[in-house]
Amino acid sequence: MSETTTRHGDTLTGLDYPGAVVTGGANGIGAAIVTRLLAAGCRVVVLDVEDAQDAPTLRVDLADPAAVITAAGDAVARLGRVDILVNCAGVATAAPVTELDMAAYHRILAVNLHAPVLLMRELCGPMRTAGYGRVVNVTSVHGRLSEPGSVAYDVSKAGLEAATRTAAIELASAGVLVNAIAPGFVATRMSVVDGVNELESDWFTTGYLRGGRLPIGRAATAAEIAEVAAWFASGSNTYTTGQVITVDGGLSARF
Repeated sequence: MSETTTRHGDTLTGLDYPGAVVTGGANGIGAAIVTRLLAAGCRVVVLDVEDAQDAPTLRVDLADPAAVITAAGDAVARLGRVDILVNCAGVATAAPVTELDMAAYHRILAVNLHAPVLLMRELCGPMRTAGYGRVVNVTSVHGRLSEPGSVAYDVSKAGLEAATRTAAIELASAGVLVNAIAPGFVATRMSVVDGVNELESDWFTTGYLRGGRLPIGRAATAAEIAEVAAWFASGSNTYTTGQVITVDGGLSARF
């Protein structure tokens, strides 16, 4: 860590060109976070099944624990050190609990929950030794709010919020801060299900927009979520850890 605080871009990092690993950084919220971290002067490596546009990508199936461990080591080798870990990759398949396909269930948990925990295991040890680190886990309002057909996704996001709190307690004294962001509706390709964009559906426009269930009256952009992630990941965050910040346009503030 630099002895003096250094400003890169518009984020006070406290480090010279911090190294960041972002899962799911090829598109959506993950890609927006990559863009924001690059603007802040970070060196970024993406872990994804697709290639990111703006940062080198290590292609990895996050449902494969052995591949995740290998990718973590490769990321350290590329960056020299990892100061920031952003777990953003996520998958979802809708099914009611009585019709749950267990293979799909296990894959959702593997990608959304087990891979983030495994990456924290692999990368937070060196952060603790260095005396500095920032972890940002992207969860969802589904960690606390549910809807029919989302049991696997809900379990994975609730579990990641719990893992965030526990890791934060264990690592705080070493200067490693661990937090989570819980987005609500965000305009990304995950909004498109079976060729239908839910943000353009009558279900969303009538129930959430005209019906007032979403007070801000629109879905978030990926860049708006990335702004929160960038602060959590920065050296400007010196005292916030173990928290889940909900970024949902007021959705969860209503009955």
